[in-house]
Amino acid sequence: MTSALLSTASLRKSFGGVIATDSVSIDVVPGEIHAVIGPNGAGKTTLVNLLSGLLKADAGEIVFDGAPVARLPAAARVKRGLARSFQITSVLRDFTAADNVALAIQARQGHSFRFWKPVLEDATLRRPAAELLDRVGLAERAEILAGNLAHGEQRQLEIAMVLATGPKMLLLDEPMAGMGVEESQRMVALLQELKAQYTMLLIEHDMDAVFALADRITVLVYGRDIATGAPADIRANADVREAYLGESEAV
Repeated sequence: MTSALLSTASLRKSFGGVIATDSVSIDVVPGEIHAVIGPNGAGKTTLVNLLSGLLKADAGEIVFDGAPVARLPAAARVKRGLARSFQITSVLRDFTAADNVALAIQARQGHSFRFWKPVLEDATLRRPAAELLDRVGLAERAEILAGNLAHGEQRQLEIAMVLATGPKMLLLDEPMAGMGVEESQRMVALLQELKAQYTMLLIEHDMDAVFALADRITVLVYGRDIATGAPADIRANADVREAYLGESEAV
């Protein structure tokens, strides 16, 4: 079996008396889209916060690209190539789409944001920013203020900003959240295209998107991983049907 790019072992996190992540062990192999699903409160966002470094685990291990990272801060994980998007769009609304991506490229290079104007005029940042916007389908929206983009376009912009960090793997926290059907379809098509280059862990409530994208799925319930397998296996799993999908959705 191919060695995992990202793996966790007995990962645990609690908040007071509430166990949010209960001994979760997941392997994500290179080149796959590995989806994590589960009902509200299952621990999905806690898991991605642990993986990205926004939360510190109470116990357990996280290994990325062959090295333990559980004790590294979030910025150090990004430098190693583990990048994430957020459930709530985090673009700079008063800057253009191109500005947002140029600043993300500058952040990857380790420079300060104190001199925004020179940065936004820097051709060495603007050219790769334009290329990334073209890649996510926003080439014609480059000079539009991010706050004036449609919700789905803001999500596409956020993906471009994540790609600007030079990642080896993407942690995507509900990239289809708040989207209509057409916007979701565009995002699914974009992620399918990016799969050729990037490994992904996908947190998502949109089951149509999950089953269209995922190579494997892990199901969380009350913080525990109750099943991992191919989409067809997850659909047929009686425990999953009872805990989450529902009989009518699993057939």
